[in-house]
Amino acid sequence: MKFQPDRIDAQSITAYGPGWIAVDGERITHSVIIGSAGQHLAWDCHRFEDLTAAHFAPLLELDVEVVLFGSGARTRFAKPAWIAPLMRRRIGVESMDTQSACRTYNILAGEGRKVVAVLLLET
Repeated sequence: MKFQPDRIDAQSITAYGPGWIAVDGERITHSVIIGSAGQHLAWDCHRFEDLTAAHFAPLLELDVEVVLFGSGARTRFAKPAWIAPLMRRRIGVESMDTQSACRTYNILAGEGRKVVAVLLLET
């Protein structure tokens, strides 16, 4: 049981649907990195099949404990080579579909965790 209030300064994913999410009410239709410390970065990938380790490299520059990889409409797992540098730094990586990643991000960010959601919105 939690006896502390949720953080109110963390960004929230306020809605989502096929091919889009809303962050604090702003509709986004491209892949994005959203972080509990205010990160809001475009993520230059449009299809799961195009992903490489280079797409995950910018996450190494962020002060995070957990990376939530929203892999699109269905759960697909990040290849070990893509996330190995994160794992070496003891940054947890969880793969799930994008809608699940949105919900999980809101929970962890609300608890004050250092979390980013890397959300693939396929076009």
